[in-house]
Amino acid sequence: MSRTDRRTAIRTCPLCEAGCGLELTLEGDRVVRIRGDREDVFSHGFLCPKGTTLGHLHDDPDRVRTPLVRRHGELVPASWEEAWAAVATGLHGVVERHGRTALAYYAGNPNAHNLGALLYGRILGRGLGTPNVFSASTVDQRPKEVSAGLMFGHPLTIPVPDIDRTDYLLVLGANPYASNGSLATAPDWPGRIEALRARGGRLVVVDPRRTRTAEEADEHLAIVPGTDALLLMAIVNVLVADGLVDLGAVADHVRGLDVVADLARPFTPEAVTAVCGIDAATIRRVARELAAAPTAVVYGRIGTCTVTFGTTTSWLVDVVNILTGNLDRPGGAMFTTAAVGAANTRGTPGTGRGVRLHRRASRVRGAPETLGELPVAVLAEEIETPGEGQVRALVTVAGNPVLSTPNSERLDAALAGLEFMVSVDISVNETTRHADVILPAPSALQKSHYDVPLLQLALRNVANYSPPVLPLDPGQPDEWEILVRLGRIAAGDLPTADPAAVDDEIVRALVGALVADETSCVHGRDADELLAVLAPRTGPERLLDLQLRTGPHGDAFGARPGGLSLDVLVANPHGVDLGPLEPRLPGALRTPSGMVELAPDVLVADVDRLRAFLAERVAAPADGLVLVGRRDLRSNNSWMHNVDVLVKGRVRCTVQVHPDDASRLGLADGGSARVRSRVGEVVAPVEVTDAVRPGVVSLPHGWGHDRPGTVLGVAGARPGVSSNTLTDEEVLDPVSGNAVLNAIPVTVAPA
Repeated sequence: MSRTDRRTAIRTCPLCEAGCGLELTLEGDRVVRIRGDREDVFSHGFLCPKGTTLGHLHDDPDRVRTPLVRRHGELVPASWEEAWAAVATGLHGVVERHGRTALAYYAGNPNAHNLGALLYGRILGRGLGTPNVFSASTVDQRPKEVSAGLMFGHPLTIPVPDIDRTDYLLVLGANPYASNGSLATAPDWPGRIEALRARGGRLVVVDPRRTRTAEEADEHLAIVPGTDALLLMAIVNVLVADGLVDLGAVADHVRGLDVVADLARPFTPEAVTAVCGIDAATIRRVARELAAAPTAVVYGRIGTCTVTFGTTTSWLVDVVNILTGNLDRPGGAMFTTAAVGAANTRGTPGTGRGVRLHRRASRVRGAPETLGELPVAVLAEEIETPGEGQVRALVTVAGNPVLSTPNSERLDAALAGLEFMVSVDISVNETTRHADVILPAPSALQKSHYDVPLLQLALRNVANYSPPVLPLDPGQPDEWEILVRLGRIAAGDLPTADPAAVDDEIVRALVGALVADETSCVHGRDADELLAVLAPRTGPERLLDLQLRTGPHGDAFGARPGGLSLDVLVANPHGVDLGPLEPRLPGALRTPSGMVELAPDVLVADVDRLRAFLAERVAAPADGLVLVGRRDLRSNNSWMHNVDVLVKGRVRCTVQVHPDDASRLGLADGGSARVRSRVGEVVAPVEVTDAVRPGVVSLPHGWGHDRPGTVLGVAGARPGVSSNTLTDEEVLDPVSGNAVLNAIPVTVAPA
């Protein structure tokens, strides 16, 4: 094909939360180049190495392109009709024998970047009709969702750090130079941090490792893993004791200050210093710097969530932002006004139902439900343990819990004992190799894209829509159609259930609810008239258009000329800039009281556990090694290790050990170490480095591609080891049910 046959496509990268704009050059259906879209209103040409690999992911010879059905113990290609028939036989059989509580559903991280799954995944959940719902959220961000829900009324009303305008940024447990922002959507975090420092701002990083972000900081505080809550509580103590509390413009909208002040009283810097590893004078100075800065913001991420005090730590991040007067003001922690999907832009401003937690518990252990889900750390025991409600069948969508959840060996063995399993996925990976049916989703280039949840957490109000770059393969259903049909079969329908009919029912019900809602911008309008405007679009595009038009920036079906619609976004492929974040309180609140709840009861109660932890550690200091994870710029959880250009070069799955520990333990750089925990052991290459503090060892997340039955040629040649062979499924954050993936006690010895 000649160069004159080349074409250019613009789209948003769907691989992580940054949402970078891409410019793709294609020859026919082959991607020949990807670079950053310099006209993108948000990323301005920035992209990371992962964004250049969409063509590699599409062309991956291991990508599943036709349904696979297990016959005589082997997964073999089948037609879609055969696959749907096998799904119906398998799911209906389990329900007939054991009831719906024998079904379970797991949704993986890529669903957060998938328009079809986001808009139609609930159809699958409702069709399964089971309380056994799990997702990657409970090995990731659930503590922040819970704390935000309790404080502000909705799990996605999460204040994001306005780093483009702040003077002081305190980062805990995050490494945006490697992973960009998380629960704080913005491309080019490195450039934004460098701009902060160039204008005279200050960056302080709290992390047990000297990460790439910490190397760029004005100050790195090498904290003892798992003790961030003590550090933050000590900062609160200083702010209260020194009379530095100033709530600023939100003072009239906050309640519970006296309770928090009382809770912090025992946590003086002197009381916590020996446990958290940061000296008292430094803690006092950081607290005073936060209070004195013209603007400041504290930002905590996965290192603060995946610990036993994950929810309490997440709460204290926002408590410090509030006490220093930095909530809901430029340069502080602010709330996005998202164009689509945000519950804090719908209904009556300033009040709502809030969130309810712990409405039920898991069958075996009694682990808490949060936000409609059970902790995924209990999935193995729910499969293994006999009795009424034992999980006998599992549906997974874009997930690999065998590598991403605690005690992966136990879950791996448990999956082998299921009566039936169906996976919607693009790979035969460590989890889907157990499936009886694999339903292949289209590649990222064959699907439209809009970051519904992530743009609710963006550091600037923007809207970007991307149509498919490549057509679907012949006979390939779109992903939303797969999920709808799977949901209807799970509900008891025949394998021939029509997704289009279900889609029509959904959109008609949504439009009917909007015209009946007195707070809606289309209240009282004729539903058929609005449906006619949405036609002839169907599927995700029709639902997206409806949400855009009726959102805070929408055209309200013509009532607000100049507002957003899908047509507007299609006409602006580089995105639409809706402006910087603006103060939104009290309107963004959805708490029953209409106030910021600074002292939610469940979090106040958890301080007793924190106080006991402090006393225990002071009385008997921990003297063993603890394991923490780490991120890599070229890696994305477990599912991008099959791209050669990302994994070639030096070995990245190493166990990092401080020189003092290496000397004491007889470990040599480049040698091998055996790392053991309560639940398992791995052998990994040793990397001796002072980037980790003494007493800490680090393994990256997402590796371990050496299990028989996987079809991942590139990853299998560089398997590495799974850090979740070592993490303990019995240890959870009791408030959120989140898994504890950091500060795992281990022993290390030469292998």
